[in-house]
Amino acid sequence: MSHTYVPVLWNRQKKIYDLVLWGGIFLFLAIFIACQLIFFPEITAESLIIRATGTLAFVMLHIILAIGPIARLNPVFLPLLYNRRHFGVSMFIVALVHGIFNLIQFHSFGNSDPILSIFTSNEHYNSLTRFPFQSLGFFALLILFLMAATSHDFWLKNLSPRVWKGLHMMVYVAYGLLIFHVLLGVVQTENSFFNIGLLGIGMVSLIGLHLMASLQELKGTEKPDEKLDEDFVFVCEWDDILENRAKTVMIEDQNIAVFKYDQKVSAVNNLCRHQNGPLGEGKILDGCITCPWHGYQYLPENGQSPPPFTEKVETYDVKIIGEKIYVNPKPYPEGTERPPAIYTPSSPSSNGK
Repeated sequence: MSHTYVPVLWNRQKKIYDLVLWGGIFLFLAIFIACQLIFFPEITAESLIIRATGTLAFVMLHIILAIGPIARLNPVFLPLLYNRRHFGVSMFIVALVHGIFNLIQFHSFGNSDPILSIFTSNEHYNSLTRFPFQSLGFFALLILFLMAATSHDFWLKNLSPRVWKGLHMMVYVAYGLLIFHVLLGVVQTENSFFNIGLLGIGMVSLIGLHLMASLQELKGTEKPDEKLDEDFVFVCEWDDILENRAKTVMIEDQNIAVFKYDQKVSAVNNLCRHQNGPLGEGKILDGCITCPWHGYQYLPENGQSPPPFTEKVETYDVKIIGEKIYVNPKPYPEGTERPPAIYTPSSPSSNGK
């Protein structure tokens, strides 16, 4: 988290992440170029760069889109998620090199402007198989540029989380454009069933991972209907929640995370104000609810980030009766102090109101 706008600072974790990332990038390029020179010794340097960077950027985009669902399925992959924006910016740089060399190779030696040539050199817009696929790549690269340029939290704060998240969800639009960009490029220039098969495997794998993660989230988020009275709804038994962890429930359109800690229970809105991360999948560290996506923190009793940070989430009333935990789904305004329900094994009832 950052409460002032400063240049991006690379801590030890980020440095290691970037060293491993760029080490992998150069290793991929070295292996790819070596293979191309072995199997296609007549290939030109320009074509070699175009193939290598295009393939690498497309592979990186698949990895980026897979990190989210993989981290949801197995928390061991969360470190990959923390600095995913570094991965995205690096992918854009590789894609930009690919685009620049394409522009030089195919559109810089004619009479028209190179950018204009992308849209006019092939005008078969009414044909599916002969569609000008390079125009699709241009718009995809434009989306990736907007995402890379707004990756810093400065833009997240000033655009608002909702607008910023909507902008960055356009990565799926870019991915769709690139699927057709690559597919049409293969059909028009190579007609390789092997490459088409690889493209299909990548797309199906991504869809499968996202479906698996969604099913797991639905399975973990319950919709209870047992009520204590007209206000409070039964969530679970005391032993159903691990210490410093949460139970997530959806009640009356309220996505609620009920946290258990220090013989107490508090409830807050499940969506982190940073990027709508699932707070209920995180845990309490140093007395604060810690988002599993990027480490944003909130105090469980009031939903406020510890000073000097200013993020806040809604809070809810909770009750413990015997071994049963109840929550009132009516939210309090963001950052409202609500006393936790205290669990006393020897007492049949404790009330958090």
